[in-house]
Amino acid sequence: MDVKKIIENAEKQVKEEFNKVDLMCEKNSEKVLNAFQKYRVSESHFNQTTGYGYDDIGRDTIEKVFADVLGAEDALVRSQFISGSHALTVALFAYLRPNDIMLSISGTPYDTLHEVIGIIDNDSSLKSFGVNYKQIDLVNDDFDYEKIKDTLLKDKIKLIEIQRSKGYSTRKSITIDKVEKVIKMIKKIDNDVIIMVDNCYCEFVEDKTPLEVGADIIVGSLIKNLGGGIAPNGAYIAGKQDLVLLAAERLTLPGEGREVGPSLGINKSIFQGLFMAPSVVASSLKTVILTSKVLEDLGYNVEPKYNESRADIVQNIIFNDKDKLIKFCQGIQMGSPIDSFAIPEPWDMPGYVDKVIMAAGTFTQGSSIELSCDGPIRKPYIAYLQGGLTYEYGKLAIKKAVENIFS
Repeated sequence: MDVKKIIENAEKQVKEEFNKVDLMCEKNSEKVLNAFQKYRVSESHFNQTTGYGYDDIGRDTIEKVFADVLGAEDALVRSQFISGSHALTVALFAYLRPNDIMLSISGTPYDTLHEVIGIIDNDSSLKSFGVNYKQIDLVNDDFDYEKIKDTLLKDKIKLIEIQRSKGYSTRKSITIDKVEKVIKMIKKIDNDVIIMVDNCYCEFVEDKTPLEVGADIIVGSLIKNLGGGIAPNGAYIAGKQDLVLLAAERLTLPGEGREVGPSLGINKSIFQGLFMAPSVVASSLKTVILTSKVLEDLGYNVEPKYNESRADIVQNIIFNDKDKLIKFCQGIQMGSPIDSFAIPEPWDMPGYVDKVIMAAGTFTQGSSIELSCDGPIRKPYIAYLQGGLTYEYGKLAIKKAVENIFS
C-alpha cells in the first residue's frame, strides 16, 4: 500500500477546507495582536514573582489580555491550575452550595469529572457536600430543548454545564451556533442561572466564544488550544467578573483570591503561547481534516467528515477493532518527536473507568495541542486524535500511524 500516494491524493481534495482554516486563523490572529497592543505588553511583563506573588504585573496583564481575547469581563489565568479538569472543579466548587442543583445539558461530562460531581462515589465530591446533579442527554447531536425547558420550570437550577467537546463519546462536538440558541432559550426562562461552558479543545476553531453568545463563564486548559504548545501548564476561568473572583477565592483562599499566586517565570511562555495559538490551532485543524479524509478513503468511519463544520480540534476514527485502535495510537507515538521509541499500551489511568491507550510524544506531558491520540478500550474502539504544532509534522505522524495499521 502506497500510503504517501494516498495522503497526496487526500491533500488535493481538502484544499478548500484548508483555505477556510487559514481565514479563521487570520481573524483570530488579529484579535490576539490587538489585545497585546491594547494592554501594551512589554518585556517587563516577563519578569517572575515568587512566594506569595503580590503585585505580579505580568500575571495581571496576562489576565487582561485573555479577557479581551475571550470577550470576558475578567479572567483568571494561572499555572496553579493543574489541568482543565482542575479549573472546572474549582469553578464548580466556587459556584455551588449544599442543596443547589447542577444540570448538565450535554449528557454525561468527561470521565475526569465523574468523581468530582459524584457520579462515581468519592468522599470529596460535590455530592458529598450536598450538591445535587441532574443530566439531560443530547438528542440527535443537539440539545433537548423541551426537556431543558421543563426542567427549568420545575426545579430551581443553580448552574447549567455545557461540555462542547465530545470527550470519550460518540456524539458530535457542539458548535457555537447551537450554544447560542440554547442559551437564549435558557435566559428567557431563568436569567439568574449560571451557564458554565467547558470550552476545552474549542478555542480559535470558530470566530466567537461562548461568552460572546451569552454564557456566564467558560473554562479551558493552557496545554490545549490557548497555550499554543508553549505554555508548560495552567488553565483559565473567564467570564463575568463576580464569578471569576469567586473562582479565584476557591483556587487560593477567601480574602486573598487573585492577589496571590506567583508566576515563577511562566509569564513569557503564557504570552508567547497565546500569541502562537491561532496558528497552532490552524495546524491542528489541518492535521485532523487530512486524517479524516485519509481514514475515510481507507474505509473507516470518521467523525466529523473532512468537510463538516468543526467545533473543536478532535477527530474520531471508529475502528470497531481493538487491535487496530491500539496499532494506530502506537503509530502516532512512532511519529512523535519525544519518546518515539516507546510503545504505548492500554493501562488503568487515574480518573478513567476503562483502560486507556494514550500516545503522546509531547514536549509537555499531557499536552493535547501537540499531536496526541488516545482512546478507552471499549466498543466501538474509537481513536481520538487531536493537536499538531505544525501541519507538516502532523502529516508525517499520520503517515506513520496508517502504515502501522497495515504492518
